[in-house]
Amino acid sequence: MQEIRSPRELARERTMAEIMRLAREQLASHGAAALSLRAVAKDLGIVSSAVYRYVASRDELLTLLVVEAYSDLGDAVDTALKRAPLAAEKRFVLLARAVRAWAIAEPARYGLLFGTPVPGYHAPAGQTVEAGTRVVVRLMGIIEDAWNAGDITASPTVPSLSPGLAADVEALRTEYDLNSPGWLIARGLGVWSALFGAVSFEVFGQYGPNTLSDASELFELSMRVLAANLGFRG
Repeated sequence: MQEIRSPRELARERTMAEIMRLAREQLASHGAAALSLRAVAKDLGIVSSAVYRYVASRDELLTLLVVEAYSDLGDAVDTALKRAPLAAEKRFVLLARAVRAWAIAEPARYGLLFGTPVPGYHAPAGQTVEAGTRVVVRLMGIIEDAWNAGDITASPTVPSLSPGLAADVEALRTEYDLNSPGWLIARGLGVWSALFGAVSFEVFGQYGPNTLSDASELFELSMRVLAANLGFRG
């Protein structure tokens, strides 16, 4: 049965949606460090004290933006994989393309998540970790499925993990109920960072204005190299 909400609840929901819209506009225009509740209130056409009935502080508004951005990125990846082929390499490439496409379309929000930290702001783990790990969980799921199906070829020489890294990997294996070996989990984490490093280089203009005529071609090559590094068959 559909929940029936009161006019007051609906009005509050509309106001919150407008606050978030204006906050996203500020983020795109001035950057996360300059985000201001007073400016949001002014654009909303209410006195500055009234906005605090909806959002307690600038940090709370930043957290809402962070969770929303992580969720939208996760949704973009999930949509890309919804009708993806079963081949692990193709699923990985589709995931990577979805991350890149979202980041290029939403550079300010991508920058909030993966750019320069906002001075004085610390994202509360209890509110952000679940949304923030959706993409890497999806990635590790692709790797795990490929391992369980016998679709990963181990390299002839598998480097041993240091005791510290091995302990970290074991903790992840337990937390996410992974079956694949430690070296593959560690390699997956490296691929995760490499994927977002490639995206960040493009979004933040780190290649320079005249280095690449088409950054997407280098991205596609890089993702194929990462897929080969994971040992996906085919």
